[in-house]
Amino acid sequence: MDGFDSTYRGETFRRFDFTDAVFDDTYLTNARFKNVALKGARITGSQVVDVDITGEVERLTVNGVDVTDYVEAELNRRDPERTKMHPRTAPALREAWPIIERRWAETVERARRLEAVDPGLLHERVDDEWSFIETLRHLVFATDAWVRRALLGDPDPWSPLDLPHDDMPDVAGVPRDRTVRPSLAEVLALREDRMATVRDLIDGATEQWLDGHTEPVSEPGYPEGKPFPVRDIFSIIVNEEWHHHVYANRDLAVLEQRSA
Repeated sequence: MDGFDSTYRGETFRRFDFTDAVFDDTYLTNARFKNVALKGARITGSQVVDVDITGEVERLTVNGVDVTDYVEAELNRRDPERTKMHPRTAPALREAWPIIERRWAETVERARRLEAVDPGLLHERVDDEWSFIETLRHLVFATDAWVRRALLGDPDPWSPLDLPHDDMPDVAGVPRDRTVRPSLAEVLALREDRMATVRDLIDGATEQWLDGHTEPVSEPGYPEGKPFPVRDIFSIIVNEEWHHHVYANRDLAVLEQRSA
């Protein structure tokens, strides 16, 4: 590109640390940012046109106006059940979890209809995000890691179909097969088992138990062997379930259009 010292068009930067870096007189046209932390970022004197942001947004200021509360209020207006997805008490958990189960059941039926048209669509990625099958595999992994390992103390809770998040480094003993293509039925069997485990734990949850911490798992694995607040573990699971459900439906809509 004329006038530039270096050109990195089309390059992928993965697991780079740009903390406190300065991007000046730099083109980021059509750039894609995935799993990035932009805490404290400042964008000034720039063109921000046709930008789409999806993620956890806290204190976002645009031209001097904090739009965070507006965005949150609009999202809650569109979907009032979203306000239930920050449960910190046992009753709140028992209110949130059936919502998650109901919504996933509806989405699975949507996926089954797509599978009847072409099973391959459930393995297809949209904008390089996880496929529907990969999303379900990741949620199995999340439950295995945080509930079966960290909370229940199983040092080796994994299914061969578990799929860790992409930015997690390889951990000995934790499966990560990106090439396998299981059927929807295979993955749903795992999902139903893991969701039943969470349901049973929530049904029996007390505030005293939620106030406690887990016993560290001494064997290596993920997450690391240290005590975690029990309450935080359920927050992690609810957050994973809710957001991946949103992403799954977003991408299913694109696949439905393609199949039509």
